[in-house]
Formats: sequence, structure tokens, C-alpha cells
Amino acid sequence: MESSRRNPPVWVMGLSNSTLGFMTGIAFFVLPQLMADEHVPEAKIAVMTALAISPNFWAVAFSPMLDVRFSRRWYATFWAALAGISTTVAFLSLHHLMVLQLAMVAGVATTALSAAALGGWLSNIIPAQDRNALSKWMNIGLVSGTGVVSLLGGELFRHLPVLLAATLMGAIILLPATAFVVIPAPGPDRRLAGESFGQFNREVLTLLRRREVVIVLLLFLSPCSSFVLPNLLGGLGADFHASARAVSLSGGVGAFIPGIVGSFAFTLIARRVKLRFFYLANGVVGSFFTLSLLVLPHDARTFALALVGEYLFQAVAFSIQIGIVLEAIGPGNPLAATTFAFLTAATNVPVTYVAMADGHAYAGAGITGTLVTDAMIGITTCLLAGILLAKFDSQASRNSKQAPMEALPEEN
Repeated sequence: MESSRRNPPVWVMGLSNSTLGFMTGIAFFVLPQLMADEHVPEAKIAVMTALAISPNFWAVAFSPMLDVRFSRRWYATFWAALAGISTTVAFLSLHHLMVLQLAMVAGVATTALSAAALGGWLSNIIPAQDRNALSKWMNIGLVSGTGVVSLLGGELFRHLPVLLAATLMGAIILLPATAFVVIPAPGPDRRLAGESFGQFNREVLTLLRRREVVIVLLLFLSPCSSFVLPNLLGGLGADFHASARAVSLSGGVGAFIPGIVGSFAFTLIARRVKLRFFYLANGVVGSFFTLSLLVLPHDARTFALALVGEYLFQAVAFSIQIGIVLEAIGPGNPLAATTFAFLTAATNVPVTYVAMADGHAYAGAGITGTLVTDAMIGITTCLLAGILLAKFDSQASRNSKQAPMEALPEEN
């Protein structure tokens, strides 16, 4: 049977997640940069980008279909192919903003479904001892995919005909799926889709009864440590007098290197600091870094520094989010997969509405308004979240001390 085949190296399976990184770079960097070159207003670019990335949180509602009828490899490949087609259409529609918007939304939604199918598939075939390594390589695929396509995208459209460049970008999206043929895939579950959706709805309601999950959910829905600026800076190069090539180079290097550094920094600091405090502190420090950009000259060097710094804090925030999710899941949780999908989807909600707020601030006060708005949102909400979490922890501590003493012998 196919499912009994040996797994390929872990790095091969992990890097097959690069499709998600490629689409992230396209939606957050390449398309905004090209729209700016076409003189689309920045406020419009910000709104279009926010709408385009919205499937990162609402597409989770469709994830139960990925567990029924066909194999997860089939779903991962099918949605990746549709993502590639949508990407090509988006690049060919720079002068038709309505079509461009629909194609961007479709591209991100299909990529999210492909990534969800891939995650469910790999989690079923990877040995327990290789899970951490798989997680590392999947994150590397995400970070490196974002950096590579941010660097490559602008160059393709500067040196090749639009049709050829758009086709190549669509093909890049599908490229990681070529690794699927060497990864063993268990047979499909033949249940009806309705059964899976019903189970999903019941599990979500069960999750919302858990105090720990509700606290994490509220934390992730807040704009604390959301770091949206890296997703908007692709269209702001002109405000820093940065050339199109400097924008591409800064975006590529700025996404890749800080992502790797941020991952290592997370593992070092998380050994000494509670994850929730780390998350809040990262949001506050990163927001002060954003404010520091106001006193620097608006030139290409500041643009590069802004990208590197914002991507660094974003990478750390993402790593902490995953750590908090795993902490909330706990050992032996029968709803582990649903909890993971549900909470990680919640992290994308503030990315959307903060991007829209930053875009409106730009329309009113330019790049200064965007930097101030983004930083103040981060500082304010992190401080408020810290106060609320302190009250929650204090209440939990009091409840624990008031527990009946007769319950103690049962633990021995």
C-alpha cells in the first residue's frame, strides 16, 4: 500500500509548505508594489491587501471538507493549482482593480485550504520524534518563500513581458506541490462532508467552554503584537525615496534573514520568560521600534531598516503565537487539531483590521500617520491586555487556594 512507503527527508516535507510563503510574499509585497507603480492610492492598496488576506481567518470554516471524500494530497494539490491560476489572473489584472481584488482573495483562500490539507496530511504520517523538525522546516518554507518571491517578483516584471512574468509567478505557487508525489498519502475518508462539518461545529462549541482557550482567543483577536507594517511597506517605497529595485531587495532580504533570526531568538528567550509576557513585551518593544522610525530620514536605508526590524518582531510574534497555542492545547487533548486551526485562524483577524486602520491613517497623514497609528495601537492594546491577563491570573490563583483541601489526598 502507498501509505506504507517510507517518508522522504523531513526537510522535503516541510519545504512543501513554501506555497504559503510564496502567496504571502505576493499578497503582502509584490502586488502592493506593482499597484503602487501603477499609481493606485496607498489607502486603496491597504484596503485591497486587507481584504485579500481575510481568508486566512475565515477559510478555516471550510477546513472540514479536507478530511472527507478525497485524500488530503488530492486536496492540497487541487487548491494549490487553483491558487496558481488565481495568482496569474491577479497579475494580469493590475488595470482592473475589481478583478484583481477577486483574484487576490481567491488566491489567498485556495492557498490557505491547500496549506490546511497539507498540515493535516503530514501530521498523520510524521513520526512523533520528527514533529519538531517538521515544524521547523515548515516555518523555514514560509519565511524563505516570502523572502524569495518578494525579491524575485519585481525583477520578473521589470525584465519580462507581463504575460510571461504572470505565468511564471503562477507556476512558482504550484512548484512546491511537486514534492507531494514522493510523500506517502493514506487513503481518503469516505464520510459525507455533512458529518465532518457537524463534528467541527460541535468541537468549536466545546472549545469555547474552556477558560484557557477563551483567554488565548481574546489575546489573539486583539491587535497586540500583530505587526502589520511589513505587509504594507511594499507599497510605501516611494515615501522613503527607495527605488523599485531597492524595494525588492529590501523586501526579500528583510523577510528571509529576520525570519530565521527571529526563530532562533524565540527559542532562546522562551526558555526564561513566560510566553504570554514575552508576547506582550515583544509587542511593546516592537511598537517603540516603529516610533523610532519617525526620527530617521525618509531614505532607502531607513526603508531597509524598517523592513528588517518589523519582519524580525513579526517573526518572533508568530513563533510565540504557535507556542501559546501548543501551551493552550496541552497534552492528550482530543480536540488538538481543531484547537490549533481555530486559534491560529484568530491571529489573522487583527492583521486585517489593523491594516485597514493603517491605510486610513496614511490617507490622512501620510507615512507619519501610519507609523504613529500602528505603534500606538500596539502599545495601548499590549498594556491593556497585560492588565487583564494579570487580573485573570490573580483570580485563578485565588480560586486555586480556595479549592477544598479534601481533594488533595486523591492526588497521592
